[in-house]
Amino acid sequence: MVEFGDFINAVGDFGLHQQLLVLFLCLPQFLTAFHMIGQVFIVVDVPHHCDTSWIRAVGPNLTEEEQLNLTLPRDVDGEFEQCSRYSPVDWDLGSIMEYGLNTTEKCIDGWVYPSAQPPSLLTEFDLVCDKKDLADVSQAVFMTGLLLGALTFGPLSDRVGRRPMYLLSIFLEALFGVGIAFVPHFYVYMAFRCVVGIGVSGTLIITLALATEWVGISSRPKAVIITHCCSAIGQMILAGLSYGIRHWRLLQIAGSAPMFALFFYIWVLPESPRWLVTKGRIEEAKKALQKAASTNKHTIPPELLEQLKPEAQTKSGSILDLFRKKHLLKVTLIMSCAWFADSLVYFGLSLNVTGFGLNIYLTQLAFGAVELLGRISCIYLLQWFGRKKIQSLLLLLSGLLCLIITCIPEDQAVVITILATTGKFTSTVAFSTSYVYTAELFPTVIRQTGAGLCSMAARVSGILAPLILLLGQYHRVIPMAIFGGATVVIGLLCFLLPETQGTELPDNMGTATPQLSNKTVFKADNGAGLEKKS
Repeated sequence: MVEFGDFINAVGDFGLHQQLLVLFLCLPQFLTAFHMIGQVFIVVDVPHHCDTSWIRAVGPNLTEEEQLNLTLPRDVDGEFEQCSRYSPVDWDLGSIMEYGLNTTEKCIDGWVYPSAQPPSLLTEFDLVCDKKDLADVSQAVFMTGLLLGALTFGPLSDRVGRRPMYLLSIFLEALFGVGIAFVPHFYVYMAFRCVVGIGVSGTLIITLALATEWVGISSRPKAVIITHCCSAIGQMILAGLSYGIRHWRLLQIAGSAPMFALFFYIWVLPESPRWLVTKGRIEEAKKALQKAASTNKHTIPPELLEQLKPEAQTKSGSILDLFRKKHLLKVTLIMSCAWFADSLVYFGLSLNVTGFGLNIYLTQLAFGAVELLGRISCIYLLQWFGRKKIQSLLLLLSGLLCLIITCIPEDQAVVITILATTGKFTSTVAFSTSYVYTAELFPTVIRQTGAGLCSMAARVSGILAPLILLLGQYHRVIPMAIFGGATVVIGLLCFLLPETQGTELPDNMGTATPQLSNKTVFKADNGAGLEKKS
């Protein structure tokens, strides 16, 4: 029986066509880091105090220091209060200096920030004092957008197609990403960030499908993880970009506008032929395969191409199918937990690694370098040890590192930083493994729906991670204990999954276990025909 993998072998396992496709999928990933964590660099905390210019009406010759001493109360450390001032009075300057002011009030006239500080999101929208939590809220709104994107783009790409949904994702990122630079109000900013999150989620999960469905069995991890490496490089680029551009609106344009250059994808991005076959669009699938073979300088024999037919039992899937069939239910539940644990420990450690002793830009550069090393290592680890072992063991190791941190004295900052950085490395490898593993476990007709559901679990834990860190105010070990304990348990559950290394991608929902590639392999021979091997 001819499998779809035979057509990929005929086209070329990872030829020029697939290499160009991976390149196209990589380009948006360079900007993913900006949308995911760029807000750190546009909400920069700066010294501030209440606007007390009212006193200038009675004391125009006061120095700045004298003005602040007369109008601002001090905290227990002797520093000026940032969120309160003395209430204005109708006295003359002499009376104010003699008797002083006692009644305090909030900063009803606004705040004063360092004049040399470039405009940031914090200073422009006064995200201080009573509104200081809005910055964290906006990040949660962005994560909500990622969740909504996983919920919508997963099923839609299974029904409508990978290509149109990918193009729509890019359009949303570009349009609303640049639009953020012109928002007049912070709540509009949050709404636009939510839409950008939807677009980012769409590009992430559809990249997974296109990168796996166009390549051969041995090249799947490489194709997926190369795109992840570009995301890690994007983190390092973000450090330099944000260091050079301090005005938040200009930085937003610089991090989003390049996405408009990718609109040429309308003419060059191919649809997945594997998905086309599941939809019965055989002629379109043949044209896509023939074009790919031509680019790779191969030829598909007519007798093989004639065998490209839709399977009678193949039908469109829905999210309910993931829970109706026993084997898909197990995969869905365990892989959703795996993605949840990946995201939980990844964001938990990323937000808690503060012992580098570097400024925010060098720290971001270090984070990107650690991630890049983890992504590259993942390619070889999956080839050597398979998917199940790496997924399980790396989650276990990430969890154990979190638990070990709880046993280290608080004053051992260097040791904690080394352990946390190692945990970030292992969680990065585990996250990349989950992408590859998920694509190989779910069938084509419902692959994006399954990946979208798993991505939703990751987004939920991404929202929970900073909230769990707040529990550290009760005891410092609580957050790491939660991160570590949950990840260890889920790592053990992953041993129940089947191994998918060396197996063909499933197309329909009838297969309970991954199937090894057909022993009859059609191998391309420099365009001169195919050699049939048994």
